[in-house]
Order: sequence, then structure tokens, then C-alpha cells
Amino acid sequence: QSFFSDIPYELARELELHYQNVLYIVYKLLGFYVKAEYHTSEGRVDMILQTDKFIYIMEFKLNGTAEEALQQINDKHYARPFETDSRKLFKIGVNFSAETRNIEKWLVEN
Repeated sequence: QSFFSDIPYELARELELHYQNVLYIVYKLLGFYVKAEYHTSEGRVDMILQTDKFIYIMEFKLNGTAEEALQQINDKHYARPFETDSRKLFKIGVNFSAETRNIEKWLVEN
């Protein structure tokens, strides 16, 4: 939240894509293996981040709920392609608020 609070409001767009792009760039600059719009047989995952020990499946909503984002991960079986992977898997649902231009809430399930 602190990171997004430092972005001037003129630069923030009222699109989910804005927040997805910002996080994608940050993770890439930090040297993580990250994929945006990862395609599966049932849909597109907003973001997959992988390290040597962990896999993070992230779904974003703008003016929705973190619960809806996490439910989408489960309903569309976004974790299925990684079921045979030995790394620890985390599902992360994030909701952004267009009003505050920040993370409103996030939920993590493993």
C-alpha cells in the first residue's frame, strides 16, 4: 500500500491493467520470473510469479473484492497447471480501489 500511495494520482488510471502493469514491472526489476495474462485451459491468470521455492498465482480486481478474485482462481482452476510442481503454491486475490488508487484488500490461500 505504501508503494501505491507514492504514485501521483495523475499517473494512476482507473483500469485494472494499470495496477497489473505496475506490479509486473516491479517484479521484473527485482529479477523475479513473472508472467502476466498466463493462459490456462479455463482462462487467463492476471499474474504468475515463480521463485525457486514458491509459486504465486495472483488475480486482480478493480472495485470488486479480494474474495471474488480468490474465488476466480479456484473456480477456473488456475492452480491446476502447477499441481505436480514441488514448490509451495500461494493463491492471492487482490482488490484495488479506484477511489483511493491503492490496494483495498488482499487474501492469501495456500
